[in-house]
Amino acid sequence: MVILDILKWFWAFFQIAVGYNLVLPFLMLLVYAIVSGKKKLTVSAPSEADYAIIVTAYEQTTLIPSVVASLLQMNYHNYLIYIVADKCDVSNLSFEDDRVIVLRPEQTLSSNTRSHFYAIQRFKRPHERLTIIDSDNLVDPNYLIEINRYFDQGYSAVQGVRDAKNLDTLYAALDGARDIYYHFYDGKVLFNVGSSATLAGSGMAFTTKLYNDCLAHQDITGAGFDKILQKEIVSRGYQIAFSEKAIVYDEKTSKSDQLVNQRARWINTWFKYFSFGFGLVAKGIVKLNWNMFLFGLILLRPPLFIFLLIGLVCMFVNLMIHPFVALLWLLGFVLFVVGFVLALAINKTDARIYKSLWGIPKFIFYQVLSLLKVRNANKHSVATKHFHTDKTIN
Repeated sequence: MVILDILKWFWAFFQIAVGYNLVLPFLMLLVYAIVSGKKKLTVSAPSEADYAIIVTAYEQTTLIPSVVASLLQMNYHNYLIYIVADKCDVSNLSFEDDRVIVLRPEQTLSSNTRSHFYAIQRFKRPHERLTIIDSDNLVDPNYLIEINRYFDQGYSAVQGVRDAKNLDTLYAALDGARDIYYHFYDGKVLFNVGSSATLAGSGMAFTTKLYNDCLAHQDITGAGFDKILQKEIVSRGYQIAFSEKAIVYDEKTSKSDQLVNQRARWINTWFKYFSFGFGLVAKGIVKLNWNMFLFGLILLRPPLFIFLLIGLVCMFVNLMIHPFVALLWLLGFVLFVVGFVLALAINKTDARIYKSLWGIPKFIFYQVLSLLKVRNANKHSVATKHFHTDKTIN
């Protein structure tokens, strides 16, 4: 009987640990609806702080000219661009503008943070702030202006929006839908209810001092440096701001094998770093710090497809042993779907994304396949291969 009671308690705890992920976005949305409009940026005199723009490339430099062209067209002047071309042929990377510095490491770095600090150690001047851009990104002309607004209000870390620049395939459109969901709930909503926006790997900016304080003492390899960075920032008592008008256009996965390899790395980083959430939740409770507590809960959340599939299993098991609990699971799924649809509707989503939603089961299937590559995910590649031909973003 004792063993049976333990199993019952474990089963109940397990369901709660999975099920809260279905309803938390909707609950956060309700709080957001109440506080929306209260978090406003105060008007201040425009400033042009000195930025270092770090663009990291690994093996591929095809899209670098387009990235640089978009950066040079920004409505901002006080910055230098540092291109770290790791394991790249730089013979064709020649720029007339003296604000562009091409760095070619003598030895392969195979690490985002190693590339970042390679640039930092070679700054031409002591930049006050830095922003990280991927080699497949394009930036909105007002990117730095919008980022700057939050720094001027006292924030030391800001995450912008990574909007899709290619929606030409089913996978790219579904990847875009996923990004809209995460940017809305893990960015805009999370920040506006008093916590921190999660970092997305690029389109993010920090004071140079904070970035150094958080990562200079660590040698991070493989994917997931942004997971470590966001934990370090929040645990230090900082709030990561979210700027919905600071837009970078990001290349979405367009092929199934590309999707599998990329998701394998991402899932690997979740298993590797999700335990950070326990520490932040505990620290938030002890210090009565809402930012740490809520952000910790978000870090504990598995990738979408994992908790959705586990939730379905729990619901069908309860159909046989506890129909009322199965009904609660069904209600949780309804709230999740409503929250997902609202995220798309509020963000005025492209019609191509709506048309792609029929492919969600296929998208989930390939992510399940990516689980088979999780253990050796970082050995397949340290960066996503890009197949999209760049186009000008209007």
